[in-house]
Amino acid sequence: MTLLFPFLLMLTLGFTVLMLASYWKLFEKAGREGWEGLLPLYNLYVVLGLIGRPTYWLLLLFIPIVNIFISIRMLDLFVKRFGKDEVYTIGCLFLPFIFIPALAFSDAEYQPTETYDWDKSTHPSDSDFV
Repeated sequence: MTLLFPFLLMLTLGFTVLMLASYWKLFEKAGREGWEGLLPLYNLYVVLGLIGRPTYWLLLLFIPIVNIFISIRMLDLFVKRFGKDEVYTIGCLFLPFIFIPALAFSDAEYQPTETYDWDKSTHPSDSDFV
């Protein structure tokens, strides 16, 4: 019984360090500072920018039940920015201590969102309607 506590403590600390290092590396891959991935709430704000979603989604994370769906969608969009699919998202949901470090320390590259520039958009001409 006395050896179980130190073992579990070391295991927990090991997983914590692994996950912190993984988030640091993922944020660096995305072109952000690594420390931004470690700050609670601020990292969610940064992720919303990385996945191209509005910042009011941060408020939706405080609504019970809704926060589950928003979190899963954010994770899915974040994983897709690294070229992975929905199966990888499911892996990140159920085995995050395996799939998130695998994503962080793999050769997967961040693919930025395409932003729509309203000023440079082309407007239809009259000949398009004829």
